[in-house]
Amino acid sequence: MDNPTKEIIREIAQHLECGYDCYYNSTTNEVVPIPNYGQIGYEEEFWESFEAELKRVTSATNNFIKIEAPESFESFKIMGRFVEQLPHTPFRQDLESIIQRKAPFRNFKFAIDNSEYRQEWFAFKQLQFERIVQDQLE
Repeated sequence: MDNPTKEIIREIAQHLECGYDCYYNSTTNEVVPIPNYGQIGYEEEFWESFEAELKRVTSATNNFIKIEAPESFESFKIMGRFVEQLPHTPFRQDLESIIQRKAPFRNFKFAIDNSEYRQEWFAFKQLQFERIVQDQLE
């Protein structure tokens, strides 16, 4: 298998972050993102909207590698790793507390979006998702 370019890995990571599974054809470098239908269940509109993509990847399963979106516990670990690498400040303590309480994803997002660490978080998360893609492709 040819190694995908950094741009392809970045593209797949961005789709995964949005909750899509990606199918990667290493021969053509084609990336086919499809929402994780396991989380959606059977919804006729979903199947109709992604019919062409689903047919393309299921008719050529030997050509595509499925890269799955991380489950929530994996995303939670990414948040924890981000917090661990922050300097010891009151903001870090706030985040440590947030991830221990109810609704950690929503509250973490709110805290980050209203902080000076917003861009750092996005860069960190992108890198983590790129590593997930690389690990699944290896």
